[in-house]
Amino acid sequence: MGKGGGCVPSKKKVPSAVAAADASGSRNAPIPVEDEPHGAEPNATVETTTSGPIAKLKIFIVFYSMYGHVEGLARRMKNGVDGVDGVEGVLYRVSETLPSEVLEQMKAPPKDDGIPEITAAELAAADGLLFGFPTRYGCMAAQMKAFFDSTGQLWKEQKLAGKPAGFFVSTGTQGGGQETTAWTAITQLAHHGMLFVPIGYTFGAGMFKMDSIRGGSPYGAGVFAGDGTREPSETELAIAEHQGKYMAAVLKRLNVA
Repeated sequence: MGKGGGCVPSKKKVPSAVAAADASGSRNAPIPVEDEPHGAEPNATVETTTSGPIAKLKIFIVFYSMYGHVEGLARRMKNGVDGVDGVEGVLYRVSETLPSEVLEQMKAPPKDDGIPEITAAELAAADGLLFGFPTRYGCMAAQMKAFFDSTGQLWKEQKLAGKPAGFFVSTGTQGGGQETTAWTAITQLAHHGMLFVPIGYTFGAGMFKMDSIRGGSPYGAGVFAGDGTREPSETELAIAEHQGKYMAAVLKRLNVA
């Protein structure tokens, strides 16, 4: 209060009308306005850079199939992998070790040329791996074992260490090795430092059904081939597709930044 009885406005005090306008403006601006770049014209267009498409994670589905049963699982498994956003399944087969005349006597159908053969060195480019093979006396077929035996350089350089991997199999009978064929193959992963990813009972109620004959186990998808003429059942194919989805989901979790 001055001597003349009037108020002398403070130089530091903001007039009430201006303060009210500022407060109202702040409340009505949900996104703060940034200062314009130094030296930019008021209405100038600022160039921005956008990153290219993110590369998909790749799961190599590597298999050996004599009569097509394992190949049928592999194709359905790829559908499962491809159904997960950001992940892609790639089919490969391993080299045949039997001569053509022996394959003819065994009445083995010709291989699909649309699926390329893979070399051991190419495994390093995969983010995850699914290996499929028929059983031979409760273990993997010699063709797949020969392929694993060719991965010595990858083992020496530890190029596969830390990569998740799983198995799917084919057997002739119900007691012919649905579990042991996958179980005995785990040693290959262990020596490479890879991570074994079984499906457990994640397929759900279908794993407990007893009303039909089916392959598959907690170790991975499977099919009963019988004498070679039996085709995979829809349940066996569904488990294979589930394994592809499950592996893709696990791979994405492992690759979260």
